[in-house]
Amino acid sequence: MKQRSFILLLLCFVLITSAITSVSAEAQCMNSGIYISNSTFEANLPRILSFLPSNVTAQDDFFYSGSIGEEPNQKVYATGMCIPGSTSGQCSVCIKTASDDLLQSCPGQVEAYKWATEPTLCYVRYADASFLGSLDADSNNLVYNPGDSNSNLIEFKAIWDDLVVRMIAAASKAKSTPSSSDNHYTVDVAALTPSQNLYALMQCTPDLSSGDCEKCLQHQSCCGQRQGGVIMKPNCYFRWDVVAFYKVFDNISVAYRPPPPSDGSRKMSTRVIAAIVVPIVVIIIIIIIVVLIIRRSALLCWKKKPFQEFDFSQSGISAVRSLQFDFKAIEFATDKFSNKLGQGGFGEVFKGTLLNGTEVAVKRLSKTSSQGALEFKNEVVVVAKLQHKNLVRLHGFCLEGEEKILIYEFVPNKSLDYFLFDPTKKGELDWTKRYNIIGGITRGILYLHHDSRLTIIHRDLKASNILLDADMNPKIADFGMARIFEMHQNGANTNRIVGTRGYMPPEYVMHGQFSTKSDVYSFGVLVLEIICGRQNMFVHQADTTTVENLVTYAWRLWRDGRPLELVDSTISENCQTEEVTRCIHVALLCVQHDPTDRPDLSTIDMMLTRNSLNLPLPQTPGFFFPNRRSYREQDGIVSIQSTITSNSYTNNDLTITDLEPR
Repeated sequence: MKQRSFILLLLCFVLITSAITSVSAEAQCMNSGIYISNSTFEANLPRILSFLPSNVTAQDDFFYSGSIGEEPNQKVYATGMCIPGSTSGQCSVCIKTASDDLLQSCPGQVEAYKWATEPTLCYVRYADASFLGSLDADSNNLVYNPGDSNSNLIEFKAIWDDLVVRMIAAASKAKSTPSSSDNHYTVDVAALTPSQNLYALMQCTPDLSSGDCEKCLQHQSCCGQRQGGVIMKPNCYFRWDVVAFYKVFDNISVAYRPPPPSDGSRKMSTRVIAAIVVPIVVIIIIIIIVVLIIRRSALLCWKKKPFQEFDFSQSGISAVRSLQFDFKAIEFATDKFSNKLGQGGFGEVFKGTLLNGTEVAVKRLSKTSSQGALEFKNEVVVVAKLQHKNLVRLHGFCLEGEEKILIYEFVPNKSLDYFLFDPTKKGELDWTKRYNIIGGITRGILYLHHDSRLTIIHRDLKASNILLDADMNPKIADFGMARIFEMHQNGANTNRIVGTRGYMPPEYVMHGQFSTKSDVYSFGVLVLEIICGRQNMFVHQADTTTVENLVTYAWRLWRDGRPLELVDSTISENCQTEEVTRCIHVALLCVQHDPTDRPDLSTIDMMLTRNSLNLPLPQTPGFFFPNRRSYREQDGIVSIQSTITSNSYTNNDLTITDLEPR
């Protein structure tokens, strides 16, 4: 019987190997189309590939995806990656070599990819359409070491199959572990004999979900008759050999386990074994069923189930689940939430350190937080899509029990309002730093509105949502209120008004209409605050009973030819008056009453960076109050928005999101 099984396996091996053409690890031209010679696509392709080495090595996880050009027929999408443990030098050389080989091996092709192996393992792919997050069903590309079939075929295949199953489970779940740099990557070793091991490496592209990574790596049972080989696909890579092919295996040890005894040495009869094993298996099954019933009953008895509404499969990003952290990992990273950075209506923020040494800010929402389940899901989905130096980076999130936790990059200098509105700290923000902050915020919103794959409206731009890094560079944060628009969608209406008083434009407050021009209005208010060092409603020093609307105040000074009186006294003597005046001019263009009069962010960026550009005269702003006495005062505070919008919505419809600095 054993001899017959061996003959069948050997015959299967001969049929498979005869049907597979041995190929070298060359670039894989996917034959999905040909681009036109001397076209813009042809010019853009080498450009974006030339940027890949520096862009990939600049990322913490050595994975980068970007695009260049315009739709249609000109845009090139490209991705580059190196495996964890690579040095920047190794990665850069490997990416450049792979990119050059793609250009030489696939001339005219609109889509191709390559897994390169020297001096490290790296991956380069380009196409004329976005492929990020999608599993390509392309067939295997198999590479075998010639003449290395194993003599003990049955025993080797059993060890190979066990190793493959174990590694697929590890690779597909890698991104759910506390270290997000694992990137669907795993290496493992299995002992063949006391003196010989089987070494293996698996890697999926990090944009895949855990499920798609598992699908890509499955169905490899065809290949367990060779001591060495490679399987390459557009989304995953698998290599095995009896020789350690990378230094990463140096730190992995494995003990040899001898094979089970032969049939002749088995002294227990089949009946005796069955009499022992069957009752044990039945008992184990019964215990498992009882445990599952008890656990299910406990779950059904929960009074709150706040996360049943989270269906990330419909969120527009298939890899969101890969960012999910285990609650115990967050407890460990924050030393059981002991290092508190701040607290607000949403909950608390703690400093933490991930297992890979990355410092993070952990935002733990309270059960009574104004940021509910919808806003939490929205923030995860939106920020996971974004990669820009002026946007705060999301490392992951945690949903466990009643816990809602967001894990962000740690930004050491807290938020803009921490400095800007403090009389003792605002002096640390000279005009050069404030001008740089205005420029960084501009570029961040420009990315949200125009340069990201989808149009994203923030809807809650304000000083407390602008974080400052170690060099005082701004990073836009808090995307709980953000909305995603399709490419050709310009605006929308809502009955639920969310945001912060003073930053919301009149068409949104009164009619629920919002668009990219809503963010432009908020940006204009924010720029005025940065210039004058005051909040959007402030008390006059000369008359402590008068509360002024910043937009009204700035417009009045501009109309009277006295715009520089708006400037913060701590910087008024050491600022570039032309730059300041131009920023005030641009801010007043942003807060005009009619949204169609407000410039978009690409125009604003040009206005701030090109002094030769002539600016139009600003029109009357939204929420302009020509007569201060018309303000309605309640409990000593002037409520400007309440006066205007009392017929549009109740106070309960307005969500205030004043967060503590982080």
